Amino acid sequence: MGRMLSALLIGSLLVCAPLRADDSNSGDAAAKTATPAKTETNNSGAAKPATDYREEIEELRQMMREQAQQMAEQQKQLELLRAQLAATHSSAASPAPSAETATVHVVNGDMGAVRSASGPSAAAAQDKPKSEDSPASIRYKGITITPGGFFAAETVYRTRAISADDNTPFTSTPFNGNSLSKVSEMNFGGRQSRVSALLEGNIGTAKIGGYFEADFQGAGTTSNNRQSNSYVFRQRQAFAQVALNSGWTFTGGQQWSLATETRKGILNRQEATPLVVDHQYNVGFTWARQYGFRVVKNFDDKFALAFSVEGPQTTIGGRGFTSYSNTSATGVVTAAQNFFLNAPGNSGGLYNAFDATGYTANKAPDFILKAALDPGWGHYELFGIVSEFRNRIYPCALNTPTAGTNAAGTAVTQYTAGAQVTCAQSAATSPNAAGAFNDSRTGGGAGASARVPFFAKKLELNSKFTAGSGIGRYGSAQLPDATARPDGTLALLKSAQWLSGAEIHPNPKLDLYAYFGQEYAGRAAYTGYTTVRITNTPFIPAVAATGQPFYPSVTNIAVTTTAGGYGSPFANNSLCSTETTPAATGTPGTGGACAGDIRAISEASIGFWHKFYNSPKGGLRWGVQYSYLTKSAWSGNNNTPANAGISPKAVNNMVFLSFRYYLP
Repeated sequence: MGRMLSALLIGSLLVCAPLRADDSNSGDAAAKTATPAKTETNNSGAAKPATDYREEIEELRQMMREQAQQMAEQQKQLELLRAQLAATHSSAASPAPSAETATVHVVNGDMGAVRSASGPSAAAAQDKPKSEDSPASIRYKGITITPGGFFAAETVYRTRAISADDNTPFTSTPFNGNSLSKVSEMNFGGRQSRVSALLEGNIGTAKIGGYFEADFQGAGTTSNNRQSNSYVFRQRQAFAQVALNSGWTFTGGQQWSLATETRKGILNRQEATPLVVDHQYNVGFTWARQYGFRVVKNFDDKFALAFSVEGPQTTIGGRGFTSYSNTSATGVVTAAQNFFLNAPGNSGGLYNAFDATGYTANKAPDFILKAALDPGWGHYELFGIVSEFRNRIYPCALNTPTAGTNAAGTAVTQYTAGAQVTCAQSAATSPNAAGAFNDSRTGGGAGASARVPFFAKKLELNSKFTAGSGIGRYGSAQLPDATARPDGTLALLKSAQWLSGAEIHPNPKLDLYAYFGQEYAGRAAYTGYTTVRITNTPFIPAVAATGQPFYPSVTNIAVTTTAGGYGSPFANNSLCSTETTPAATGTPGTGGACAGDIRAISEASIGFWHKFYNSPKGGLRWGVQYSYLTKSAWSGNNNTPANAGISPKAVNNMVFLSFRYYLP
């Protein structure tokens, strides 16, 4: 078009009347054709020489040649932009645009906004108004980077305080004897804000990439709510992935456990988490975020199989474990137990040295196998878990009466009674390291879930059930995996967790939900736990001047045999509802004697999310959640068979509010 306009313009200059000198100097290239041209005269009235017209025409021709060169340069630049755009489309596996429909993208350096214009003119592309839409992803060296996340302002109110943010530790709801049960709490924060980045790139018959997600719900040693309210940025997910066109996917890194339900197939970032505000989700929800290496095979998006190797950990519960202490004549105390399971974190190895539960010396990873079915109506899953457990046992000898003499030569009897455990391997009265050994146990479980839509997906019903031995930590309430027998070996707890719910979507801007979930830990009670306490008293010589006789050195061995384990019917729950005074300044009283091993914990939740604004600039939503929680413990009669066992119970009412901005 540019060349055609140039030719027409030059032709018109040659056939039209001569231009006035002032028109030529102004640079106006339009020919005047309204009336027949008159012969132009000079100031003296004489006709202007023809040579003057030829010079002016030559000047105009030179100007038009220069303009044609400039337009040719602009055409080359436009062709270059088209080629670059075609290369970009080709790398994205889409057809390259034609010369007439190529879209030229001009990136605004300040805001990263993208403008689009069609046609051969770069000037037209720049002059077209900006579109409200912007790219959801960023192109960088052949990969696509998609940022995500949200910024949140959240509040939680609980009728019974547990000194926690909106990530509820469900088992911490206090019994009536704890001072926290007498006060409510209301906490506020923005720590739930989340950032994420998805990176993807195509390489032939595969897609490679990675995903990162983090929030601010970590707590540092200086974190507090006094002034700056600063908390720690923490990893939620970080994994790498290779997805082949043949249906095989390989994923490695920190991710949701394969035990977690998904909404479709077995896909990362498709986890079916409850819609609640609470960041510990709901009691009964089976999940973990941990190391995993996962292999998935997808069969035509209808059926999928997956196997994963995941990071293990063991949690232990119960009481009354066998122990030993020896107080020397100078007051030095030596203490020991007959097993160990977890070790404190080594800060030099980048583990948390302040974690009271410690880190398990794991024997093997957890193994999970899952099958998922998407027949066209609903989503269904079956899965199984296998876990290995190990601890180290230190056998103990029988304690029997022995005779000896003190420093004054007087015979004394050292009294002892009973046996710590039935492992008479030596005459020692303490755990025997020489005879120590490792003891291993195998646990695991299985689960099933179903998620079914109704009324054009405006209603979705879902339910999941998981049961087994040693799988308590996979539930939101974090009930224990195991307890210890009197001889120190582990007893895996039978446990179950289930969650059912309804999710309603009456319109695109409103989500309603209701859930009920429960977790259960079985009883594993034993008798014969023995506590051995040895106390050595020093020899005191006689003092004739005062008449004080000498006191012989005596070793006294006190042996106490009790019931224990998890949920023992002989446990002492007598003061679970009796409040006590604070043990230290500024801290609440923890109540009287209360074993309180949890039998079951339940939670019912209802709530909604209102997405009142959604556009290419992002989305705004607010939500409300109400939850009612109950916690009940195994009964205990305080080793008094004539008394009825006491089963303590605790309840909590919780309200959560959230206001969020989501990245587009």
